[in-house]
Amino acid sequence: MLKFILVPATGADSDAPVFATALAVARLLGSHLEFLHVRADAQQALMVMASADMGGGVGYGDILASLEQDAAGRQKRAELAFHDFCEGEKLSISTDLTTYLPSAEWRLEVGDEPTWLAQYGRTADLLVIGRAREGEPVSMNTLEACLMATGRPVLISPARAPVRLSGTVAIAWKNRPEAARAVEAARPFVEVADRVVILSVVEDGETEELSCERLRYALSWHNPNTTLQRLKQDGRPSVEVLLAAAGVAEADILVMGGYGHSRVREVIFGGFTRHVLSGADLPILMAH
Repeated sequence: MLKFILVPATGADSDAPVFATALAVARLLGSHLEFLHVRADAQQALMVMASADMGGGVGYGDILASLEQDAAGRQKRAELAFHDFCEGEKLSISTDLTTYLPSAEWRLEVGDEPTWLAQYGRTADLLVIGRAREGEPVSMNTLEACLMATGRPVLISPARAPVRLSGTVAIAWKNRPEAARAVEAARPFVEVADRVVILSVVEDGETEELSCERLRYALSWHNPNTTLQRLKQDGRPSVEVLLAAAGVAEADILVMGGYGHSRVREVIFGGFTRHVLSGADLPILMAH
């Protein structure tokens, strides 16, 4: 079961749906939430700036003060959002193992956020992150650290928090290890869902009928209401076919593998995966 969940707390407005999505999981599965804020190291940031500046150290004192002020402001906003969220949702703040679940705790580190997310994420059961950060439609640094460097599943929150997660679970299936790991991570959701729909896009005239049927049969032991849909492209991109089918199924969560053979993010998150992240308005559970 997914009992220990890591949630980044950045101090940005985009944290709100991430917090709400994480709490929806915690309430559904009875989990503890660890909220992590990574405060930027102003000295380190200044050193990076200085190493790239050929004009000397003019104004660096003012720059350092500005960086420290910004880091302090983000930390304050993140802590306030955390406490307001817990108070508003009547969520216990506790590290006591006997506390009634769901519960929450606050963690603070200083340094590089992706590095700390990877460190904390490796010991969590699940990470819940957002899609938008600093104007990016998908926070690629965060996603890369969480998905590629932890070995743990990642639930990516939509811009608006889901109403429920226990209705329909949609699984985007490919006969690949990444998809298998995503399905394994999704088993707690599968077991409590009203129904499970396996979506398989027929690409280039090929189909994976045998592996699809094996998956349907195996998941039926966890949820008898498991069905399979083989989707024809009809000239459309696979991502459009998949998202349209998930919409018709009124899926509450989409499960898929995070594919890639290179650590270069343009390869890992290019194409299909990035289009899903940008185009889907439901939570996406991914594993690599």
